[in-house]
Amino acid sequence: MDKNSEIDILNTICREAKKEGKLTGKSLTKLYETFGQRFARAFEALKEDRVKKYVFKPSSRVIWIVVGKERDYLLMPEAEFCMCDDFYFRVLDKEVHLCYHLIAQKLAKILGWYEPIEERDELYDSLMAEWKKATI
Repeated sequence: MDKNSEIDILNTICREAKKEGKLTGKSLTKLYETFGQRFARAFEALKEDRVKKYVFKPSSRVIWIVVGKERDYLLMPEAEFCMCDDFYFRVLDKEVHLCYHLIAQKLAKILGWYEPIEERDELYDSLMAEWKKATI
């Protein structure tokens, strides 16, 4: 399946979920058929409240984090970028098109299934340094 197909399917399901206010059985089946274990892991992250949306005040900067098994993963959803190993080794090599963290974030944003966290702007640099350090 090409990149646009996976992303189109996910975006279509997100639009339907937003309208319905939930994921339907049909949508869950389509997500699993499209993404397999990546969707299973994304859904697990959603159910376990591991998707976090940090909003820094007063700047209103937004950072998305998915808490993984080993560490917290920094995402840049607008760029479809994640700092996980799967992204570096499978997405960049074009084996897959989205890691499970990005799938989880897209669904979480649409359905409101994330933990909102407010922090002061003064903490932005130190938190970003912490999240980025995890990849080194």
